[in-house]
Amino acid sequence: MALFKILNADGDVINRVEADSDFMEEHYAGSYEAVVAPTPTADEIAAGTALEARSWRNREISECDWIVPLSDHPQRAAYMTYRTALRNWPSTDAFPATKPTLGS
Repeated sequence: MALFKILNADGDVINRVEADSDFMEEHYAGSYEAVVAPTPTADEIAAGTALEARSWRNREISECDWIVPLSDHPQRAAYMTYRTALRNWPSTDAFPATKPTLGS
C-alpha cells in the first residue's frame, strides 16, 4: 500500500488515495502519481536531534529541581554538578551525542 495523488486532465491534484500500484493502474491509468515523502537534509536531521536532546535536558533539569532547596541532602553536590553540566551541555562539543550523567 502506498499513497497516491489522483490528477485531473490539467495535472492538478483532485484527490489522494491509499492503494497498491496495480489498483491505481487499473482504475486511474496515467492520471496518478505516487506521493513520495521528502528525504530530510543533514541540517534538518541535526536540528531534530538537537531539539530532542534539549527536550531531554530540560526534563532532566526539571526532574531534579527538588534537590535545590535541600542543603542537607547527601547527594546535593552531585546533583548541583549534574544540573550545571546539563545547562552547559548545548554549548559543548559533546552536544548532542554524549549526555551528561549524574555523578560523573
